[in-house]
Amino acid sequence: MSTVVSYLPSAYAAQSQGQSLEADIHRVFDGQRATALRLRTSTLQERLDKIKKLKNALLAHREELLAAGYADFKKPPAEVELTELLPVIAEANDAIRKLKSWMKPTQVWPSRATLGLKAWVQYEPKGRTLIISPWNYPVNLTFCPLISAIAAGNTAILKPSEMTPHCAALMTKIIGKTFTPDEVAIFEGDAAVSTTLLSLPFDHIFFTGSAAIGKVVMAAAAKHLTSVTLELGGKSPTIIDATADLKVAAQNILWGKFTNNGQTCIAPDHVFVHASVKDQFVRECKTVLDATYGADAAAQQKSPFLARIVNQRHTGRIKSLLDDATAKGAKVLTGGSVDESDCYIAPTLIENIPADAKIMSEEIFGPLLPIIAFNNVDDVIARINADPKPLALYIWSKNEANIDKLLKQTSAGGTCINHTVVHFLHGNLPFGGVNNSGIGRAHGHYGFQDFSHARSVVRTRIMLAKMFFPPYTDKMRKIVNLLIKTV
Repeated sequence: MSTVVSYLPSAYAAQSQGQSLEADIHRVFDGQRATALRLRTSTLQERLDKIKKLKNALLAHREELLAAGYADFKKPPAEVELTELLPVIAEANDAIRKLKSWMKPTQVWPSRATLGLKAWVQYEPKGRTLIISPWNYPVNLTFCPLISAIAAGNTAILKPSEMTPHCAALMTKIIGKTFTPDEVAIFEGDAAVSTTLLSLPFDHIFFTGSAAIGKVVMAAAAKHLTSVTLELGGKSPTIIDATADLKVAAQNILWGKFTNNGQTCIAPDHVFVHASVKDQFVRECKTVLDATYGADAAAQQKSPFLARIVNQRHTGRIKSLLDDATAKGAKVLTGGSVDESDCYIAPTLIENIPADAKIMSEEIFGPLLPIIAFNNVDDVIARINADPKPLALYIWSKNEANIDKLLKQTSAGGTCINHTVVHFLHGNLPFGGVNNSGIGRAHGHYGFQDFSHARSVVRTRIMLAKMFFPPYTDKMRKIVNLLIKTV
């Protein structure tokens, strides 16, 4: 594994020149105003050229990306390619292929009350946008929304997480080589940088992170009536009924759960499994864990296929969830070993968890997987509906009635049937949460729309409205009454 070159973050560069970071942020924000106005008339080719430049710059730094992912997480190179590089390239290629059609005005048929008018919807850039991204997939969750912002014709300021400094430094290098600051700029730093950015009257904010910080972002945006896209999280449940293919379910669920060592917003948070097949499902899971990561604790910690927790603070947080659950009577089925100095927690399955354990109410965001037996799917639905709406919900079943019931009687940002997490990679689907798990939609055409204003336009062909001008005659009232009955 090659080493990562240390790049000087823009925030520290500004400070080293005796400048105030806050003043630098304001200068860049003000400088993007004229560019945002110019980009209202930007051409398809201008936008495509920017997206292609970003894509090519990322590919040119591919080896550095792999090294940065390892330096920040000890993340396996294949996992970096799968979860960081592939989604960005797919997002860019999708925009390159389809942006022409996205930008076209959409003709709208007149309603019965608006005969004589030609109408259409045209998408215009929102203007200056802010993208605040998290640490768990730093490149993916920064550059994918950036592609949507560029496709829609906006400027952007990026704020990556300070908890993955090597990936943030690499993104700073790529952005600096690819764009001028009046088009796209990036500021590294801690929460103070985010606070300064959130004080500015952006035209749109795209935030990915926790629900708690999402509320802070939304409150800051409200001061300027700024629109927001909030990609949050929550406790995404998985339901396995008695008809499911348990072997495939175990392989797939554990892949979705333990990729990035559980630090994924759409990872299965906990599993409801029918009591009649629970023991068999656990056996299948143990077989998968042994084959994938090693048959004992020492082998698993040495596995090249397990990333680490992002830092010791988060390692301690996850350990506290495990300790609290076991202190209250939960049983560890497999795993459970912790090495805080190595930011390591083993892939862990837990059962018999009491309702008051913190792990049942807090988003885990780590490699702990509660297994909960059930007998009646209605009880599972009631438990899911008693909690905030999750970002994802996963159903494992061959029973169409159960599948239909779960889809109709629950709510979630997205759902996979006999699969997990892949809906994130489906570029033709909207990705996002609902209420506590998020607001707005990302990816492909939906991301383009979230970064655009859908402007309604009507043009008169025949001036039929003049029959409704005053003075208001009995004849006009009769026409209105007819419309009331027929529209």
